[in-house]
Amino acid sequence: MAARVTRRVTPTLDVEGELWGRGHLAVAGMDEVGRGAWAGPIAVGIAVVAGDCPPVPEGLADSKFLSEAQRERMVPVVREWVRHWAVGEASAEEVDELGVTAALRKAGWRALAALPEHPDVIILDGAHDYLSDPMEETLFCPERSIPPVRTEVKGDARCAVVAAASILAKSHRDLYMAALSAEFPQYGWERNAGYGGAAEHVDGVAAHGLSVHHRRSWRMAAGTTGA
Repeated sequence: MAARVTRRVTPTLDVEGELWGRGHLAVAGMDEVGRGAWAGPIAVGIAVVAGDCPPVPEGLADSKFLSEAQRERMVPVVREWVRHWAVGEASAEEVDELGVTAALRKAGWRALAALPEHPDVIILDGAHDYLSDPMEETLFCPERSIPPVRTEVKGDARCAVVAAASILAKSHRDLYMAALSAEFPQYGWERNAGYGGAAEHVDGVAAHGLSVHHRRSWRMAAGTTGA
């Protein structure tokens, strides 16, 4: 098993190059954000690169190692670098209804369906393939099969195309939560993006209860279990 990445590293195209060498012409990276949030959607980003892509852009990294300003500067760079990209979402209501894994799958299939063409293979960040489930494929991804999936632990730090997907997903979701905060200012979502570790979010839930964008099946603060 690959060692855990605890510091910023420069992602490479090593894994992508291996897959190109096996005949996969269009290689996608996929990463999620919002899995552990109290409120808001899960967002899954996908980015696609081909074997003739330019070198890895300077400053590209797993979004968790970038400041907000660094990440937003990288968004247009990433969009220019990749061949195609998309972000899919699953709402808080869908997380409650389906559970986290199935909601991740739904968001991932929505991202995949939004691409103008299918990649030949997907590098999925993490150890678990949440994307592949043939029993549900026709429900969420009609007329499209799921490409082969390769899981990569810490792929968002090591694989350039997965790092690109992580930046696109994080930027998309943060902007969405900031927009929601205009309607629900009591939770500070423009600063905490719906995560529960922020005192202002904890205090907001304690004082005002749960909004329609909270995951009501989750245990949050004391006395605020979901319905």
